[in-house]
Amino acid sequence: MTAPIGLLALQGDFERHRQALSALGAPCRLVRSPAELAGCAGLVLPGGESTTMTRLLDLSELRGPVREFAGRRPVLGTCAGLILLASRLVDEAPGHGVAPLGLLDCAVLRNGYGRQIDSFEQDVVLTPLDGSPAPFPAVFIRAPRIVATGPGCEIVARYGDEPVGVRQGRLLGLAFHPELVGDRRVHAAFLALCAEV
Repeated sequence: MTAPIGLLALQGDFERHRQALSALGAPCRLVRSPAELAGCAGLVLPGGESTTMTRLLDLSELRGPVREFAGRRPVLGTCAGLILLASRLVDEAPGHGVAPLGLLDCAVLRNGYGRQIDSFEQDVVLTPLDGSPAPFPAVFIRAPRIVATGPGCEIVARYGDEPVGVRQGRLLGLAFHPELVGDRRVHAAFLALCAEV
């Protein structure tokens, strides 16, 4: 792959995603403006603080360009990135400040697994995503909970009976942080999606 993977670099731990993708031989580009999206093979929306990320997305005039990009190229959203991709948020007070992009047909509850102190690591099943029965060591930090999925949204990762990863076409949303562990299967699966386009 010669075209770079874009990393939304407005806020959050985009650097750990860069390290994971670089370890797999993928070139990366930090994206902070619409012009920096041009020529990217895919885009990663990292974890971070979803309210802040939403505001910065609008201030940088990236909301429209990211939506347009997602219509033709793969996008991976992790934790706050999943919140940004979601079609709707549940149990939010009016004026909460988070306006998702509405791209992934799922409903998400922010901080659905608790506050920062409730963060945890748990093996999840990724078989629909990578074909492997081996557990994936997922890290959940103030993680969103996927509470509903639409008919076009395939569940690709589970924690017990709960969906923690969904895919809709070229869009992939995860409630956890795959960039924080040494297992690169999620990033490899994303690169495979990028290579298909």
